[in-house]
Amino acid sequence: MPTATTYLKSHKRADKRTALQSLKDRFDYGLNPEKLGAVSSYLCDPATAHAEFMLVKNQYQGETDRRARHGALCYQIRQAFPHGEVTAEEANRIGYETAMRWTKGKYQFFVCTHIDKEHIHNHIYYNSTAYDRSRKFRNFIGSSFALRRLSDRVCLEHDLSVIANPKLHSKGRYLHYGQWLGENQKLSQKEQIRLAIDAALTERPKDFADFLRRMETAGIQVKHGRGGVISFLVPGQQRAARFRASTLGDGYGPEDVQAVIDGKAPTRTATARKAPAPRRVNLLIDIQERMRQGKGPAYERWAKVYNLKQMAAALQYLKEHQLFEYDDLAAKTDAATERFHTLAGDIQQTEAELSRVSDLMAAVVQYAKTRPAFDGYKAAKYSRKYLAEHEAELADYRAAKATMAELLGGEKLPKMDVLKEKRRQLAARKKALYLEYRKAQQDMRELVAVKGSVDHLHGLTDNQRNKEQAR
Repeated sequence: MPTATTYLKSHKRADKRTALQSLKDRFDYGLNPEKLGAVSSYLCDPATAHAEFMLVKNQYQGETDRRARHGALCYQIRQAFPHGEVTAEEANRIGYETAMRWTKGKYQFFVCTHIDKEHIHNHIYYNSTAYDRSRKFRNFIGSSFALRRLSDRVCLEHDLSVIANPKLHSKGRYLHYGQWLGENQKLSQKEQIRLAIDAALTERPKDFADFLRRMETAGIQVKHGRGGVISFLVPGQQRAARFRASTLGDGYGPEDVQAVIDGKAPTRTATARKAPAPRRVNLLIDIQERMRQGKGPAYERWAKVYNLKQMAAALQYLKEHQLFEYDDLAAKTDAATERFHTLAGDIQQTEAELSRVSDLMAAVVQYAKTRPAFDGYKAAKYSRKYLAEHEAELADYRAAKATMAELLGGEKLPKMDVLKEKRRQLAARKKALYLEYRKAQQDMRELVAVKGSVDHLHGLTDNQRNKEQAR
């Protein structure tokens, strides 16, 4: 896995299970000793967390008369790290810090670090009910994005890699781990079979039996079942895949293969996946400084490989953008940095104006709603009895009027339609600015990283030259 990833999931009561049993079933997976490498907790004991979570829920229900056993019982955060970048203890500390900052210390949680996979990963379980019984956690729109940003921030603070530009799938949500690997993951069984079929057909087999022999020569085991059913088994797989178009895809059934053999259909060219997109350029790691901070030999080996990959990515970036002169690289980096900060200022200014217009609209609505109460108070000749009966409405009226005066600053109050149109324009401008901002941020980060890599190389070259002169 190239970088740290996160995933947020809610857990409800399972069918035919009580809330307590449902929690225990979830937690038993996280606390499985065969998977567990480290564990930590906050305001609970992991071994009895299911009962402690339910105790808080029962207290919440008794104090507020609101049902706490319905909806999400708890939430689970999965946080995975690149292979070889952290130890189980380090991953657990990062998971604990992430959970503490995510819950703001208001919810019980415990962190299980699993080491059963190639990549170390955390399972963080936190109660959906606050420990002080004041509220329940609501999974808000964009919570996964907010969690990813927080996890990235924690990882950056611990000098770990993060996904700088996460990919989206067609439905607009972030890719899960298997999807994120994309071109870097191994070919699936069906993909290997399709490639073998294409390769066998390009050799022009004389008949169907000859085609099957060529498949076996390519390492694909051919299995014959009842009724003449044929299946292909790829080495390393336990289950064979049926030789039919509905399984392998259009154009890869027995009839399609026979048509190619008979010359009734064109021969396909064996095609593999497209080459993966170039890696993003990140800053190099100061290995010597990390070693002085107590990092071990394993980290040093990983960091050297990491730096080599980043130097290769930097070189590729320079070639693609025709940046062969250092002054051109420096100028472009300064321009990208300046543009990023300019856009940040424009966004801040637009957001402030949008907030002012929205607050003004809210004050106008509140003023209109409470103006009849003031008119009645005036008609009653400022009667104390009327004031006592409409005190809250009159207070809202005065507050709305004061807010309008403050926001207008002596200007004439625009009509509501004008305010609505201005708010719409400001919201559209904010959206457009954020698109430019994210692109500018990406460009700036890449250029800063590339320039840092080049400066690092210059430093190494200067040091080597100084050593040679000293000799």
